[in-house]
Amino acid sequence: MVASDRGVATRTELGKTRKPEGLGVLIPQLTPGILCSSSSSSLLLSSNHEEELFGFCRRYPPYSGPEAARETYADLKQLSAIPGHIYTRPELQILPGQRRFSKMPWLVPMLELLPPTSIGHLKEWGLSTVFVLARNYNKLVHVWESVTAMVELWHPQTNSFIFSEFEATILLEELEIMLGLPRYQRGEELEISYTVEQINSWSILAYITTKKNDLYSMTSGMHVHLLPIAQWITSQCKRKTTNYTAIAKAATICICGVILFSESDGAISFGNLSIIDSISEGMKIGQAVLGFLYAGLTSAALGGPFYGSVIALELWMGMHFQFRMAENPNTECKTMLNHPLAYVGGRLHMSTRAWCKTAQVKGIQAWRQYLRSLAVADFDMRPRFMHGRTIHLPQRAGLALRLLGNGALVSYNPDRCHLQCGAARTVVPLLSHFPPIQERKRGNTQDERDMRSAVVHWEGCAMSVIHAEVEEDDEVAKEYVEALKKLQPVGGNK
Repeated sequence: MVASDRGVATRTELGKTRKPEGLGVLIPQLTPGILCSSSSSSLLLSSNHEEELFGFCRRYPPYSGPEAARETYADLKQLSAIPGHIYTRPELQILPGQRRFSKMPWLVPMLELLPPTSIGHLKEWGLSTVFVLARNYNKLVHVWESVTAMVELWHPQTNSFIFSEFEATILLEELEIMLGLPRYQRGEELEISYTVEQINSWSILAYITTKKNDLYSMTSGMHVHLLPIAQWITSQCKRKTTNYTAIAKAATICICGVILFSESDGAISFGNLSIIDSISEGMKIGQAVLGFLYAGLTSAALGGPFYGSVIALELWMGMHFQFRMAENPNTECKTMLNHPLAYVGGRLHMSTRAWCKTAQVKGIQAWRQYLRSLAVADFDMRPRFMHGRTIHLPQRAGLALRLLGNGALVSYNPDRCHLQCGAARTVVPLLSHFPPIQERKRGNTQDERDMRSAVVHWEGCAMSVIHAEVEEDDEVAKEYVEALKKLQPVGGNK
């Protein structure tokens, strides 16, 4: 293996790779039908629930392979059996971690100083949409009641939202289009961003500055602080230096840290710093962004802080069930004015003169009722920007896909979401024998094997083209809905 001192495996048998980092406090994984302990994988949870869940998990046998997974699937626990799941907490009014997503007073002034050449680099690296979203970040209003109600439907075992009649998830292809990121295609596994090596954050930041005082101010513990980087950019721009590429790289850290890898206000992990650093080298970061969001949804669903791209989640919600083109183009939608959809372009662009289908849904209780009764007809399974798009699916059972990132391997189950993928609902798929979230340990031989296996599954994955219409058998669909009830939340909030 050839590796640089930045912790970047440049080219190995696995391909060109990038870097990882821990995602929070760990709890044992959830497996089909049981909560269990495992030395190789884990889910994330806030520390105040750690002791309770470890005690719960000790009462159950550990996960023991795909055969046991199939046997226990029939007894799959409902969400109400998962301790700490937030839908069992009716007193919760806002999502845990909501206050992490505050406005950044330094962000827009810094971006307005960027020289055109540096902005050109950002566009060249596929960050045009991320840049526009960052420039308008302070205008965006997050509707935390809707996000909280969505998280209450997130199943930590399936990595999908369980609605009354169907499952849905954020597809990799959807995320790449929504955020304007370079798109992964089968055969481009060498360009997926991750690393199996340890990460040297100073080596990455050295492209920006080699001054130790700057490096000390930019890093602490296992995190990188965005404000000192923004201050460095501001000083460079005001001095009219010509270090345009370094300025663009620094700006990339700031805008991606805020838009794609939100973890805590003004800070990102070393693992995500490494992912961001790979963008200028032409690497595909969609899997890392989506896996981080999945992990954040799981963390929040289990009572921990929410992290990840809340903007990506809101774009997804907006396109699937919140907005549609207005019949009267003279009517301006006030809700759209502060929604991320107002600031994205291309096939995803929607005028502010749109119709908001959820304009009358106010408050957490109303959002809970709306989402828990959401029918297939009210969910745009195949938004116009996905028509004719090719999506990646597991080749068959046992060859499940996992999202590659620097913090974890995250189970990816698009095949569970029949209608969303352009197929009729038939049966509720079995759970994969892979853990939903498997923490990674860089520099570990087993980790390299796991990453190699995950890459091979992407190399051999199936591909399907999204069609606008799907024909279903009503009786089969009814059987599917009955089977899906085993996974749905019961009790708790009404």
